[in-house]
Amino acid sequence: MRPPAQIKDWLSLEAMFQWVQNAPDQAAYRCRMAVWLTHTGRLHAAKVAHILGVSKQAVWLWIRQYNALGPAGLERHGRGGRRWGLMTPAQEAELLRPFFRRLRAGYALKPGAVQQAIEAGLQQKVSKSYVYKLLRRHGWADVLRQSRDVPSQSEGSDTFDRFTKPWLRND
Repeated sequence: MRPPAQIKDWLSLEAMFQWVQNAPDQAAYRCRMAVWLTHTGRLHAAKVAHILGVSKQAVWLWIRQYNALGPAGLERHGRGGRRWGLMTPAQEAELLRPFFRRLRAGYALKPGAVQQAIEAGLQQKVSKSYVYKLLRRHGWADVLRQSRDVPSQSEGSDTFDRFTKPWLRND
């Protein structure tokens, strides 16, 4: 049978024990424990996977990352977030500040004006959906809803009646 994986000596046994004990969360503890069990217990990846309740491929991945980069190789980096943001949230807030002042003065918010300000600041074209998502990110969705001209209930029902009941039309 093939021998268990070899773990590089990035840390001494005492330092590795402290490293395992100081894991910030359960996922990090599992990764570190896989390296610990492989190193000190000389266990095969299949046995470590069975003990920890993970797949054998995950154990091999963690061992490979640890051997390549040391303890920093097992640091988890989030997968979510805004990868393709054109501006930082602080820059977006700074751009919206004059519009907030105009709202307080009683003027309606026009998404087209926000789009022009963004395009002027970025020196590139942006879509309307980008503008609406930016406003939603900063909690301005309600402001947009309120600033839109919404027809009254009676006016909307009258339009509905005219188009669905031909005998009410004044052609």
